[in-house]
Amino acid sequence: MPGEPSGGTSGAGGLPEPAAGIAARYAFGGPVLDLGALLWDGACLPGAAVRVPLSVLNRHGLVAGATGTGKTKTLQLMAEQLSANGVPVFLADVKGDLSGISVPGAEGEKVRARASEVGQNWSPAAFPAEFYALGGIGTGIPVRATVTDFGPLLLAKVLGLNRTQEQSLGLVFAYADAKGLELVDLKDLRAVVGFLTSDAGRPELKEIGGLSGQTAGVILRSLTAFEQQGAGPFFGEPEFDAEQLLRTAPDGRGLVSVLELPAVQDRPQLFSTFLMWLLADLFHGLPEVGDVEKPRLVFFFDEAHLLFDGASKAFLDSVAQTVRLIRSKGVGVFFVTQSPTDVPSDVLGQLGNRVQHALRAFTPDDAKALRATVRTFPTSPYDLEEVLTGLGTGEAVVTVLGEQGAPTPVAATRLRAPQSLMGPVEAAALESAVRGSELYGRYAQAVDRESAYEKLAGAETEAEAGVPSERKGREREPEPEPSLVEQVMGSGMFKSLARSVGTQLGREITRSVFGTTRRRRR
Repeated sequence: MPGEPSGGTSGAGGLPEPAAGIAARYAFGGPVLDLGALLWDGACLPGAAVRVPLSVLNRHGLVAGATGTGKTKTLQLMAEQLSANGVPVFLADVKGDLSGISVPGAEGEKVRARASEVGQNWSPAAFPAEFYALGGIGTGIPVRATVTDFGPLLLAKVLGLNRTQEQSLGLVFAYADAKGLELVDLKDLRAVVGFLTSDAGRPELKEIGGLSGQTAGVILRSLTAFEQQGAGPFFGEPEFDAEQLLRTAPDGRGLVSVLELPAVQDRPQLFSTFLMWLLADLFHGLPEVGDVEKPRLVFFFDEAHLLFDGASKAFLDSVAQTVRLIRSKGVGVFFVTQSPTDVPSDVLGQLGNRVQHALRAFTPDDAKALRATVRTFPTSPYDLEEVLTGLGTGEAVVTVLGEQGAPTPVAATRLRAPQSLMGPVEAAALESAVRGSELYGRYAQAVDRESAYEKLAGAETEAEAGVPSERKGREREPEPEPSLVEQVMGSGMFKSLARSVGTQLGREITRSVFGTTRRRRR
């Protein structure tokens, strides 16, 4: 293929000497995922397998390449083999192409030819799968988060707030925590911000250091617009427990959790940020396990560039910290995007396993991105600039971590064919699979319990009806008129509620790096 050196003398197994040296570095002793066969000097060498050890998949990775180069099939291929090895997998299905993993593939001329070229013993196979949808929009078990658990950093990212507004939103969350105002859905947060910007709430606003009325107004308008765009269903209860992603099927294979996203493709920032929330939830919910023989979960983060576009430094630092630390929880993360330059260097430096599909260099910016990509790979006998622009569909440049943690040489690779259906399943079959899940009854129906919105509305009603505060009637020096929240805090209704849930006033909510709460697992 273009950019490859000529063969030279034969090495082990009759392979050309340089190819034999590369192949030897991919001959691992433990369980592996078989990616494909080495490409050298224009030929595919089925005797030179390119693999990645199962034990290093919690060291994270990157699957990159231009549109149409085969990234989705690479995800499917890796997910199948992970499942077969008992490792649960999470896949973000942006285009709706990955539901076919649940049914056997169709044998055809192209599949037979690919299997023959790479030395694959191909047979059709289905894999255990569960299907989810954000907020129940689309076909899938609804995935929801409470506003409190989503946290201020992630919410600021999805709202498009600047750094100052992001910090101010954090103050609003802290205020709600201190006053026992649960933020379950967007109307709860809107009610709290609306109260703070109202005549009754302005005294409270003054007591929150660093939060101006103007900034609070910007946040309120952003929330209102966000809700009008149809984002409401994503926030609420019952909240999804991310540990459901760690399950295995009765036969021991890992469950493939597919988040169906076609119905929300027009809200890319929302679904990319929700994926980060799932990771953050796993991060603070799982125990430390250190190095493991196989990961507890491999999480494929599609359209990863959307997560980083326009993000604040605090947000990027939190992503980098989560990725760095979640490895010790046994979770591997693969970012999927068009170019490695889409991923910040602090995150890219933690991705030890790389599958780079073809890149295009049609414009000066493309050429610059190509050169930057080449510099991220180890020194190679290939002319990588030429190879990366000449790869065909289903071919990639690969480098992974070996079993001892050292990177393997770069290997141009023709990838194997997935065994499951390479395309979506029928809509009726997908609907049937969703409704047949044991989780459907638990998460299908949204619940709207009493939270900040209802409490503030109830307090306002009490105030209008003239219900006296416990502070009235005390014989002491005249005091300023109590604010609305002080009335709420002093009311019998609020005290009864506080007693029913424990010591709620003055509680401190432990937060993870994204400001999400540390929830008690149910």
